[in-house]
Amino acid sequence: MATMHIAVIGTGIVGVCTAAWLQRDGHRVTFIDPLGPGEACSFGNAGSLSPSACLPVGMPGIWKRVPDWLLDPLGPLTVRWRYAPVVLPWLLRMLRHSSRAEVTRIATALRTLLEPIFACYDPLLQDAGATALVRRSGCLYVYSSREKAAQWAWGMGLRRSLGVQLRDVGQDELEALEPDLRGRFRFGILAPENGSTLDPSALVEALHAHCLAQGAQQVFQRVTGFERAGRQVSAVVTGDGQRLPVDGVVVAAGAWSRPLAAQLGSRVPLETQRGYHVTVRSSNLQLRHTVMAVESNLMVNPMAMGLRLAGTVEFGGLQAPPRMERARALLQLGQQLFPHLDTSVTTEWMGHRPCMPDSLPVLGRAGGTDNAWLAFGHGHMGMCMGASSGREIAHLVAGRRPQIDLAPFSPARF
Repeated sequence: MATMHIAVIGTGIVGVCTAAWLQRDGHRVTFIDPLGPGEACSFGNAGSLSPSACLPVGMPGIWKRVPDWLLDPLGPLTVRWRYAPVVLPWLLRMLRHSSRAEVTRIATALRTLLEPIFACYDPLLQDAGATALVRRSGCLYVYSSREKAAQWAWGMGLRRSLGVQLRDVGQDELEALEPDLRGRFRFGILAPENGSTLDPSALVEALHAHCLAQGAQQVFQRVTGFERAGRQVSAVVTGDGQRLPVDGVVVAAGAWSRPLAAQLGSRVPLETQRGYHVTVRSSNLQLRHTVMAVESNLMVNPMAMGLRLAGTVEFGGLQAPPRMERARALLQLGQQLFPHLDTSVTTEWMGHRPCMPDSLPVLGRAGGTDNAWLAFGHGHMGMCMGASSGREIAHLVAGRRPQIDLAPFSPARF
C-alpha cells in the first residue's frame, strides 16, 4: 500500500480518530481547523460510549409529539421560528424515516458502527496513553415505574434483537446500584456493555497530541475550497489563501461540512442540532453509571469536572446566538430528579451537532472524486461512533474492504 499525504478537515472526535487510524497505516496527516482539538461539538458531548444507542432520533409515533415539543421553547426539541421555513423540509424528511420498517433498517446499520466501539478505541487510546479516560461501567435507563417503561418497550426490544445486552432491574436492585436514584425511579434497564469518557475534550486532545507526536501537522484555518485535476483533489485552499498540496482529503468538519462536500460532488441534507449541556461542578452525587432518565430525555454522566446533564435539541442554524435558558432547563430537570443535588457551581454550553434526517452519518467517498472521503453527520453520537468511523475511512483510503457494510452510510443515498 502506497502511503499518502492526507488533509483531515476537522479536529473533533471523528477527525482525530480518522487521522489516528490513517497514521497507523503510515500516511502523513495535516489537520486543518480554525479551532483547537475538541473545542467545538466534541467538547460538549455527554460522554456516553454506548453500543446500545442504536435507535434513531425519529422513532415511530414521533409525529404525535412534535407539535407539543415545538410549542414548548424549553422542551426536548424546539425550532426557532425564524429558522422554521429553512428546517421544515428536513424535519419532514426525518419523519419519513420514522416508520417501524425504517427505524429497524437504521438501527441495524447504526449497531454495526456501535458494536465495535471499544475494539476501535482501544488501540488508539493505548497508542496515546489515554486509556484512563474511558471506563466500562455500564448505563442505566431509568423510569418512574415498570408501567412507564412499557411505553418504550418496542425500541428496547429492537435493541435486544440486534444483540444489545439489556437486563431488567427492579427498584431494590436499582437503588442498590445507585443509591442517589432512590425516590424518583422504581424500574431500570441496565446496559452492562456501555461505557463513557471522563472528559470528552481531554480524550480528543490526547488523540490529537499523539497524532502530532507521530508527525502530523496542524493548520489553524478554515478550508474555503479545493484545487482539482479531473477527479483528483490536488490541493486544499484555506481562508488565508494558503494552498496545501495533498494526495487526498477527509472532510470531518461536523456541522460545517455540507458546503465542502458539495464542492467535492456530494450534496447532502446536513443540519445542525444545537445541543446544550450544563455541568454541575459542585455535584455531591456518587453515580457509578451513566444514567438515562428516559421520560425526561435527560442524559446524566459523572465526569472528571462534575456531573454533566444533556439531552435537548434546538434547530436554529449556525448563526443564531445561544439560548442558555435551555441549558438552565436541563439543570431544573436535574434538580427535580435529584432534589439533593448541590448546584452551587455550574457551567453551560451550546454546540452544533451535525445531523442527517435518517440519523445515519455520511461515510464514504465524495461523489465527484477518487481521493476525497466524507465522515460527518453523527448527530449526538460522534463520541460513540468516532473511532469506528475513523477505522472504516482508513480502510477506504487504503483501498481495503471495509469491516462493516458502508452502503447505508453512503453519501450517494440522497
